[in-house]
Amino acid sequence: MTEQAGRNSWIRHEFLIFTKQAGEGTIEVRVEYETVWLTQKLMAVLFDVDVRTISEHVENIYENGEQRREATVRKFRIVQKEGNREVARNVDFCNLDAIIAVGFRVNSSRAVQFRQWATGVLRDFAIRGYVLDKERLKNGS
Repeated sequence: MTEQAGRNSWIRHEFLIFTKQAGEGTIEVRVEYETVWLTQKLMAVLFDVDVRTISEHVENIYENGEQRREATVRKFRIVQKEGNREVARNVDFCNLDAIIAVGFRVNSSRAVQFRQWATGVLRDFAIRGYVLDKERLKNGS
């Protein structure tokens, strides 16, 4: 997908497609600025909860200072069909930091699976990082 930026230049956007469980559909994740981005609506699909639940948790992470809105929210222009016409709108997307913070607050079986996955990735990264650093120290580099 591309989006016009200025008059003569084009920006290329990358997307990841996540498949939940067999037969449960997919989620298109925007990848830009070295992070991933989801709307609150897509977070609700990811965690299998109502959008109002996501909205409440997002507001809480900003109110309690866990995240800063300026650092974790960005507007992206999306084009969607409304009836017979295509409408372009600027929509708020939350980055990975906000997605993780919300994922650790939501109470659903999908959120539990997300937390297990995130913990596993962090554990693997920590162990592999330790092993690599240990080898570098041993080899003097």
